[in-house]
Amino acid sequence: MERVVLVTGAGSGLGRACVEYLARKGHRVYGGDVDPRPVNGVTMLRMDVTIDRSAAGAIDWITEEAGRIDVLINNAGFGIAGSIEDTSIEEAHRQFEVNFFGIFRMTRAALPQMRRQGNGLIINVSSIGGLIAMPFQGLYSASKFAVEGFTEALRMEVRPFGISAVLVEPADFHTGFTAARRLVDAATEKSAYAPRLRDALAVIEADELDGSHPRLVGPLIEKIMRSRHPRLRYMVGSRTEQLAALLKRTLPASAFAPLIENHYRVGR
Repeated sequence: MERVVLVTGAGSGLGRACVEYLARKGHRVYGGDVDPRPVNGVTMLRMDVTIDRSAAGAIDWITEEAGRIDVLINNAGFGIAGSIEDTSIEEAHRQFEVNFFGIFRMTRAALPQMRRQGNGLIINVSSIGGLIAMPFQGLYSASKFAVEGFTEALRMEVRPFGISAVLVEPADFHTGFTAARRLVDAATEKSAYAPRLRDALAVIEADELDGSHPRLVGPLIEKIMRSRHPRLRYMVGSRTEQLAALLKRTLPASAFAPLIENHYRVGR
């Protein structure tokens, strides 16, 4: 069955792979991005999830044109890197404004129409970094941890209206996310954290560049769309990364933390 779908952050990476796949499967797909580029079979919209009128305007335009919105996929996001001490309040605000408040803003804009319809699906793209905190990406992880809690609460609130809320938790993927990551301004050679930041980022970037292909995400999204009773969480990535998430849930913190510190070479 054709579904009307909006994917934010659709200009590149996981978002672009997702809209391409869903369009090929016959869905009516809209992609939102601050710098939209043409995608075959997809209506691309210029929009910014950090601006109220842009978020609401995109939902209004789609519902006016298509008559409904069945699926909202909140994918827009970016990452900053640097120690928590070196991160300014302004940089932290920007990280949350896109990764968390962007999802909040889009969700609030879509819910009235979904309630009127009596159905809908909201898929929030979190991260393995929302399950396992990563050194020198503390604010990125914090924004994704916030998305996790937000979605858990949202799911309980909207279920009586026939609306489902779901988390998709990608692990490491080979996308433009790596190149787009921004170092905080104070992450210079003068920082007390500089040597350990370099070591950790080298591991993080190597993991991402050796990560899974974005084409894995589209089929998972459509599987969720076709499910009558979707689960709360769907992790996607390598078996090793999925094992790490399992270990986080099962091992005591005193045993799990050294594994993460050693992997990212910060355990000294």
